[in-house]
Amino acid sequence: MSGDKDLDQLKKEAVEKAKAAAAVAKAKAAAAAKRKAMELAGGTAPAEESAPVETPAPAAETSASEDSDDLAKKKAAAVAKAKAAAAAKKKAMELAGGAAPAADADTGEGDNAPAGDDVKAKAAAAAKAKAVAAAKAKAAAKAKAAGAGTDSEAAAGGDDEKAKAIAAAKAKAKAVAAAKAKAAAAAGGKTDATAAPAAETKPSPNQPYLDKYVKVITEHLGPDVLEDSYINKLSKDVPTLVAKRDTYYKVAQFLKYNELLGFDYLSELHGTDFETHMEVYVHLYSYKNRQSVALKVRIDRSEPTIESLQPLWAGAEWPECEAYDLLGIKFPGHPDLRRILLGEEWVGHPLRKDYEPYDVEV
Repeated sequence: MSGDKDLDQLKKEAVEKAKAAAAVAKAKAAAAAKRKAMELAGGTAPAEESAPVETPAPAAETSASEDSDDLAKKKAAAVAKAKAAAAAKKKAMELAGGAAPAADADTGEGDNAPAGDDVKAKAAAAAKAKAVAAAKAKAAAKAKAAGAGTDSEAAAGGDDEKAKAIAAAKAKAKAVAAAKAKAAAAAGGKTDATAAPAAETKPSPNQPYLDKYVKVITEHLGPDVLEDSYINKLSKDVPTLVAKRDTYYKVAQFLKYNELLGFDYLSELHGTDFETHMEVYVHLYSYKNRQSVALKVRIDRSEPTIESLQPLWAGAEWPECEAYDLLGIKFPGHPDLRRILLGEEWVGHPLRKDYEPYDVEV
Protein backbone atom coordinates (compact mmCIF):
# COMPACT_ATOMS: atom_id res chain seq x y z
CA MET A 1 0.00 0.00 0.00
CA SER A 2 2.80 2.35 0.83
CA GLY A 3 4.25 1.68 -2.64
CA ASP A 4 0.93 2.70 -4.29
CA LYS A 5 0.83 5.90 -2.25
CA ASP A 6 4.38 6.74 -3.24
CA LEU A 7 3.49 6.20 -6.92
CA ASP A 8 0.44 8.47 -6.67
CA GLN A 9 2.51 11.09 -4.91
CA LEU A 10 5.14 10.91 -7.66
CA LYS A 11 2.48 11.31 -10.35
CA LYS A 12 1.07 14.38 -8.65
CA GLU A 13 4.52 15.88 -8.35
CA ALA A 14 5.21 15.12 -12.03
CA VAL A 15 1.97 16.82 -13.12
CA GLU A 16 2.75 19.90 -11.05
CA LYS A 17 6.24 19.97 -12.49
CA ALA A 18 4.87 19.70 -16.04
CA LYS A 19 2.45 22.57 -15.41
CA ALA A 20 5.28 24.71 -14.09
CA ALA A 21 7.44 23.88 -17.12
CA ALA A 22 4.54 24.71 -19.50
CA ALA A 23 4.02 28.08 -17.81
CA VAL A 24 7.69 28.89 -18.10
CA ALA A 25 7.78 27.87 -21.79
CA LYS A 26 4.66 29.94 -22.53
CA ALA A 27 6.11 33.01 -20.81
CA LYS A 28 9.38 32.66 -22.73
CA ALA A 29 7.63 32.28 -26.10
CA ALA A 30 5.46 35.34 -25.46
CA ALA A 31 8.46 37.41 -24.37
CA ALA A 32 10.46 36.33 -27.44
CA ALA A 33 7.61 37.22 -29.82
CA LYS A 34 7.10 40.59 -28.15
CA ARG A 35 10.81 41.40 -28.26
CA LYS A 36 10.98 40.46 -31.98
CA ALA A 37 8.01 42.67 -32.78
CA MET A 38 9.60 45.60 -30.98
CA GLU A 39 12.87 45.10 -32.84
CA LEU A 40 11.09 45.06 -36.25
CA ALA A 41 9.08 48.17 -35.36
CA GLY A 42 12.26 50.05 -34.44
CA GLY A 43 11.76 49.95 -30.71
CA THR A 44 13.98 48.62 -27.95
CA ALA A 45 13.41 45.06 -26.81
CA PRO A 46 12.41 44.81 -23.13
CA ALA A 47 14.68 43.14 -20.70
CA GLU A 48 14.32 39.38 -20.71
CA GLU A 49 12.05 38.24 -17.95
CA SER A 50 13.51 35.90 -15.53
CA ALA A 51 12.02 32.42 -15.56
CA PRO A 52 10.62 31.13 -12.35
CA VAL A 53 12.94 28.86 -10.49
CA GLU A 54 11.88 25.26 -10.60
CA THR A 55 11.81 23.42 -7.38
CA PRO A 56 13.34 20.06 -8.04
CA ALA A 57 11.33 17.08 -7.03
CA PRO A 58 12.71 15.05 -4.15
CA ALA A 59 14.89 12.13 -5.06
CA ALA A 60 13.23 8.75 -5.29
CA GLU A 61 14.06 6.34 -2.52
CA THR A 62 13.53 3.11 -4.47
CA SER A 63 14.35 1.91 -7.98
CA ALA A 64 10.65 1.39 -8.75
CA SER A 65 9.94 4.99 -7.81
CA GLU A 66 12.76 6.17 -10.11
CA ASP A 67 11.33 4.26 -13.11
CA SER A 68 7.85 5.68 -12.49
CA ASP A 69 9.33 9.15 -12.07
CA ASP A 70 11.18 8.91 -15.39
CA LEU A 71 8.04 7.82 -17.24
CA ALA A 72 5.96 10.59 -15.66
CA LYS A 73 8.64 13.15 -16.49
CA LYS A 74 8.68 12.12 -20.17
CA LYS A 75 4.91 12.36 -20.43
CA ALA A 76 4.83 15.68 -18.59
CA ALA A 77 7.60 17.08 -20.80
CA ALA A 78 5.73 16.03 -23.97
CA VAL A 79 2.50 17.61 -22.72
CA ALA A 80 4.31 20.80 -21.76
CA LYS A 81 6.04 21.01 -25.15
CA ALA A 82 2.74 20.59 -27.02
CA LYS A 83 1.00 23.22 -24.90
CA ALA A 84 3.88 25.67 -25.28
CA ALA A 85 3.86 25.23 -29.05
CA ALA A 86 0.10 25.76 -29.19
CA ALA A 87 0.35 28.87 -27.03
CA ALA A 88 3.15 30.31 -29.18
CA LYS A 89 1.17 29.63 -32.37
CA LYS A 90 -1.92 31.33 -30.92
CA LYS A 91 0.14 34.34 -29.85
CA ALA A 92 1.68 34.62 -33.32
CA MET A 93 -1.77 34.59 -34.96
CA GLU A 94 -2.98 37.28 -32.58
CA LEU A 95 0.03 39.49 -33.40
CA ALA A 96 -0.68 39.04 -37.14
CA GLY A 97 -4.24 40.25 -36.66
CA GLY A 98 -5.94 36.96 -37.45
CA ALA A 99 -8.07 34.68 -35.35
CA ALA A 100 -6.29 32.15 -33.20
CA PRO A 101 -6.81 28.52 -34.25
CA ALA A 102 -8.70 26.17 -31.99
CA ALA A 103 -6.59 24.59 -29.28
CA ASP A 104 -5.08 21.24 -30.19
CA ALA A 105 -6.39 18.28 -28.28
CA ASP A 106 -4.08 17.01 -25.59
CA THR A 107 -3.13 13.60 -26.83
CA GLY A 108 -0.14 13.09 -24.69
CA GLU A 109 1.87 12.33 -27.84
CA GLY A 110 4.92 14.56 -28.01
CA ASP A 111 5.52 13.80 -31.68
CA ASN A 112 2.32 15.66 -32.82
CA ALA A 113 3.51 19.07 -31.53
CA PRO A 114 5.08 21.42 -34.17
CA ALA A 115 8.81 22.05 -34.06
CA GLY A 116 10.01 25.06 -32.11
CA ASP A 117 11.88 26.58 -35.09
CA ASP A 118 8.69 26.64 -37.25
CA VAL A 119 6.73 28.36 -34.50
CA LYS A 120 9.43 30.99 -34.10
CA ALA A 121 9.57 31.62 -37.87
CA LYS A 122 5.81 32.08 -38.07
CA ALA A 123 5.81 34.39 -35.06
CA ALA A 124 8.63 36.44 -36.59
CA ALA A 125 6.81 36.74 -39.95
CA ALA A 126 3.60 37.85 -38.26
CA ALA A 127 5.46 40.37 -36.14
CA LYS A 128 7.27 41.72 -39.21
CA ALA A 129 3.99 42.20 -41.11
CA LYS A 130 2.48 44.02 -38.17
CA ALA A 131 5.56 46.23 -37.84
CA VAL A 132 5.47 47.13 -41.56
CA ALA A 133 1.80 48.07 -41.31
CA ALA A 134 2.52 50.23 -38.26
CA ALA A 135 5.40 51.96 -40.08
CA LYS A 136 3.17 52.72 -43.10
CA ALA A 137 0.44 54.14 -40.89
CA LYS A 138 2.99 56.29 -39.08
CA ALA A 139 4.43 57.62 -42.36
CA ALA A 140 0.95 58.44 -43.71
CA ALA A 141 0.05 60.31 -40.53
CA LYS A 142 3.29 62.27 -40.65
CA ALA A 143 2.76 63.24 -44.32
CA LYS A 144 -0.79 64.34 -43.62
CA ALA A 145 0.34 66.47 -40.67
CA ALA A 146 3.00 68.16 -42.81
CA GLY A 147 0.46 69.17 -45.45
CA ALA A 148 1.85 66.90 -48.16
CA GLY A 149 -0.61 64.05 -47.95
CA THR A 150 -1.65 61.86 -50.81
CA ASP A 151 -4.94 63.73 -51.18
CA SER A 152 -3.18 67.01 -51.99
CA GLU A 153 -0.88 65.24 -54.45
CA ALA A 154 -3.86 63.66 -56.18
CA ALA A 155 -5.54 67.06 -56.37
CA ALA A 156 -2.39 68.59 -57.87
CA GLY A 157 -2.24 65.76 -60.40
CA GLY A 158 -5.89 66.36 -61.27
CA ASP A 159 -5.18 70.06 -61.82
CA ASP A 160 -2.31 69.17 -64.18
CA GLU A 161 -4.54 66.83 -66.18
CA LYS A 162 -7.25 69.49 -66.37
CA ALA A 163 -4.78 72.10 -67.60
CA LYS A 164 -3.49 69.70 -70.27
CA ALA A 165 -7.05 68.95 -71.43
CA ILE A 166 -7.85 72.68 -71.70
CA ALA A 167 -4.67 73.34 -73.69
CA ALA A 168 -5.45 70.45 -76.05
CA ALA A 169 -9.00 71.74 -76.58
CA LYS A 170 -7.72 75.24 -77.38
CA ALA A 171 -5.20 73.87 -79.87
CA LYS A 172 -7.90 71.78 -81.55
CA ALA A 173 -10.27 74.76 -81.78
CA LYS A 174 -7.50 76.88 -83.30
CA ALA A 175 -6.74 74.21 -85.89
CA VAL A 176 -10.44 73.91 -86.82
CA ALA A 177 -10.74 77.69 -87.19
CA ALA A 178 -7.66 77.81 -89.43
CA ALA A 179 -9.05 75.00 -91.60
CA LYS A 180 -12.38 76.81 -91.95
CA ALA A 181 -10.61 80.03 -92.94
CA LYS A 182 -8.57 78.18 -95.55
CA ALA A 183 -11.64 76.45 -96.97
CA ALA A 184 -13.52 79.74 -97.15
CA ALA A 185 -10.59 81.35 -98.99
CA ALA A 186 -10.51 78.50 -101.50
CA ALA A 187 -14.28 78.59 -102.08
CA GLY A 188 -14.87 82.31 -102.36
CA GLY A 189 -11.86 84.26 -101.30
CA LYS A 190 -13.60 85.54 -98.17
CA THR A 191 -13.16 84.53 -94.53
CA ASP A 192 -15.47 84.77 -91.56
CA ALA A 193 -14.78 87.88 -89.46
CA THR A 194 -15.12 85.83 -86.26
CA ALA A 195 -12.72 83.12 -87.41
CA ALA A 196 -9.08 83.01 -86.36
CA PRO A 197 -6.70 84.85 -88.73
CA ALA A 198 -5.03 82.75 -91.42
CA ALA A 199 -1.64 81.29 -90.62
CA GLU A 200 -0.07 82.78 -93.76
CA THR A 201 1.65 86.13 -93.31
CA LYS A 202 2.99 86.90 -96.77
CA PRO A 203 0.92 87.13 -99.98
CA SER A 204 1.08 84.56 -102.75
CA PRO A 205 3.81 85.10 -105.38
CA ASN A 206 1.03 84.94 -108.01
CA GLN A 207 -0.95 87.81 -106.48
CA PRO A 208 0.60 90.42 -108.83
CA TYR A 209 -0.55 88.35 -111.85
CA LEU A 210 -4.10 88.16 -110.51
CA ASP A 211 -4.14 91.91 -109.91
CA LYS A 212 -2.94 92.45 -113.48
CA TYR A 213 -5.67 90.23 -115.01
CA VAL A 214 -8.45 91.87 -113.00
CA LYS A 215 -7.22 95.37 -113.86
CA VAL A 216 -7.01 94.70 -117.62
CA ILE A 217 -10.44 93.00 -117.72
CA THR A 218 -12.25 95.70 -115.74
CA GLU A 219 -10.63 98.46 -117.83
CA HIS A 220 -11.80 96.90 -121.10
CA LEU A 221 -14.99 95.01 -120.20
CA GLY A 222 -16.22 96.90 -117.15
CA PRO A 223 -16.32 96.14 -113.40
CA ASP A 224 -19.45 93.97 -113.57
CA VAL A 225 -18.23 91.05 -115.71
CA LEU A 226 -16.58 89.18 -112.81
CA GLU A 227 -18.27 87.81 -109.70
CA ASP A 228 -15.06 87.18 -107.82
CA SER A 229 -11.30 86.63 -108.12
CA TYR A 230 -8.85 84.91 -105.75
CA ILE A 231 -5.69 82.83 -105.40
CA ASN A 232 -6.60 79.15 -105.29
CA LYS A 233 -4.44 77.73 -102.49
CA LEU A 234 -5.65 74.22 -103.25
CA SER A 235 -4.38 74.34 -106.84
CA LYS A 236 -0.78 75.63 -106.73
CA ASP A 237 -1.81 79.24 -106.06
CA VAL A 238 -3.28 79.62 -109.52
CA PRO A 239 -5.00 83.02 -110.10
CA THR A 240 -8.73 82.31 -110.47
CA LEU A 241 -11.42 84.44 -112.12
CA VAL A 242 -15.12 83.77 -111.53
CA ALA A 243 -17.17 85.06 -114.47
CA LYS A 244 -20.91 85.70 -114.47
CA ARG A 245 -23.18 83.34 -116.37
CA ASP A 246 -23.90 85.83 -119.18
CA THR A 247 -20.30 87.14 -119.49
CA TYR A 248 -18.47 83.79 -119.43
CA TYR A 249 -17.82 83.55 -123.16
CA LYS A 250 -16.91 87.24 -123.43
CA VAL A 251 -14.29 86.97 -120.65
CA ALA A 252 -12.85 83.78 -122.21
CA GLN A 253 -12.57 85.46 -125.60
CA PHE A 254 -10.83 88.49 -124.03
CA LEU A 255 -8.34 86.26 -122.17
CA LYS A 256 -7.28 84.69 -125.46
CA TYR A 257 -7.05 87.70 -127.76
CA ASN A 258 -5.93 90.55 -125.51
CA GLU A 259 -2.30 91.46 -126.22
CA LEU A 260 -1.40 91.83 -122.54
CA LEU A 261 -2.86 88.45 -121.64
CA GLY A 262 -2.68 86.09 -124.64
CA PHE A 263 -3.87 82.80 -123.09
CA ASP A 264 -3.58 80.71 -126.23
CA TYR A 265 -3.70 77.21 -124.73
CA LEU A 266 -6.58 75.42 -122.93
CA SER A 267 -5.02 72.66 -120.78
CA GLU A 268 -8.07 71.44 -118.89
CA LEU A 269 -11.86 71.74 -118.63
CA HIS A 270 -14.11 69.86 -116.22
CA GLY A 271 -17.46 70.14 -114.48
CA THR A 272 -18.46 69.62 -110.85
CA ASP A 273 -21.82 68.95 -109.17
CA PHE A 274 -22.23 70.87 -105.90
CA GLU A 275 -25.87 69.77 -105.46
CA THR A 276 -27.04 73.40 -105.17
CA HIS A 277 -25.41 74.31 -108.50
CA MET A 278 -22.82 73.15 -111.02
CA GLU A 279 -19.54 74.67 -112.06
CA VAL A 280 -17.35 74.58 -115.16
CA TYR A 281 -13.65 75.05 -114.41
CA VAL A 282 -11.17 75.93 -117.19
CA HIS A 283 -7.35 76.12 -116.98
CA LEU A 284 -5.60 78.38 -119.52
CA TYR A 285 -1.92 79.02 -120.22
CA SER A 286 -0.03 81.79 -122.05
CA TYR A 287 3.09 80.57 -123.82
CA LYS A 288 4.09 84.15 -124.57
CA ASN A 289 3.96 85.33 -120.95
CA ARG A 290 4.48 81.91 -119.32
CA GLN A 291 1.58 82.53 -116.99
CA SER A 292 -1.54 80.58 -115.96
CA VAL A 293 -5.11 81.49 -115.11
CA ALA A 294 -8.28 79.61 -114.19
CA LEU A 295 -11.74 80.66 -115.39
CA LYS A 296 -14.78 79.48 -113.47
CA VAL A 297 -18.54 79.88 -113.99
CA ARG A 298 -21.53 78.74 -111.90
CA ILE A 299 -24.56 77.39 -113.74
CA ASP A 300 -28.07 76.21 -112.90
CA ARG A 301 -28.18 72.55 -111.85
CA SER A 302 -31.72 71.92 -113.09
CA GLU A 303 -30.78 73.14 -116.58
CA PRO A 304 -26.96 73.03 -116.83
CA THR A 305 -26.16 74.92 -120.03
CA ILE A 306 -23.18 77.13 -120.90
CA GLU A 307 -21.56 78.31 -124.14
CA SER A 308 -18.94 76.05 -125.72
CA LEU A 309 -15.32 77.22 -125.76
CA GLN A 310 -14.47 74.93 -128.69
CA PRO A 311 -14.64 77.81 -131.21
CA LEU A 312 -11.90 79.58 -129.17
CA TRP A 313 -9.74 76.59 -128.22
CA ALA A 314 -10.04 73.37 -130.19
CA GLY A 315 -8.80 71.47 -127.14
CA ALA A 316 -12.17 72.08 -125.43
CA GLU A 317 -14.00 69.63 -127.76
CA TRP A 318 -13.38 66.37 -125.89
CA PRO A 319 -13.47 67.75 -122.30
CA GLU A 320 -16.88 69.31 -123.01
CA CYS A 321 -18.15 65.98 -124.42
CA GLU A 322 -16.95 64.28 -121.22
CA ALA A 323 -18.73 66.84 -119.01
CA TYR A 324 -21.89 66.28 -121.04
CA ASP A 325 -21.58 62.49 -120.80
CA LEU A 326 -20.95 62.29 -117.02
CA LEU A 327 -22.81 65.36 -115.70
CA GLY A 328 -25.32 66.25 -118.42
CA ILE A 329 -23.93 69.77 -118.99
CA LYS A 330 -24.90 71.05 -122.43
CA PHE A 331 -22.56 73.30 -124.46
CA PRO A 332 -24.36 75.26 -127.21
CA GLY A 333 -21.98 76.03 -130.08
CA HIS A 334 -20.14 72.71 -129.76
CA PRO A 335 -19.71 71.12 -133.23
CA ASP A 336 -20.27 67.49 -132.13
CA LEU A 337 -21.57 67.19 -128.57
CA ARG A 338 -22.16 63.49 -127.76
CA ARG A 339 -21.44 60.74 -125.24
CA ILE A 340 -17.90 59.46 -125.52
CA LEU A 341 -17.65 57.06 -122.54
CA LEU A 342 -21.02 55.45 -121.85
CA GLY A 343 -22.84 55.44 -125.14
CA GLU A 344 -26.06 57.14 -126.22
CA GLU A 345 -28.30 54.38 -124.76
CA TRP A 346 -27.02 54.93 -121.22
CA VAL A 347 -29.64 56.33 -118.82
CA GLY A 348 -28.49 59.16 -116.52
CA HIS A 349 -25.17 60.83 -115.78
CA PRO A 350 -22.97 58.96 -113.22
CA LEU A 351 -21.13 61.97 -111.73
CA ARG A 352 -24.31 63.67 -110.57
CA LYS A 353 -24.81 63.47 -106.79
CA ASP A 354 -28.37 62.16 -107.22
CA TYR A 355 -27.48 59.53 -109.82
CA GLU A 356 -29.28 56.17 -109.52
CA PRO A 357 -28.35 53.27 -111.85
CA TYR A 358 -31.12 52.37 -114.28
CA ASP A 359 -30.06 48.72 -114.26
CA VAL A 360 -28.88 47.83 -110.75
CA GLU A 361 -27.40 44.51 -111.90
CA VAL A 362 -24.85 46.25 -114.12
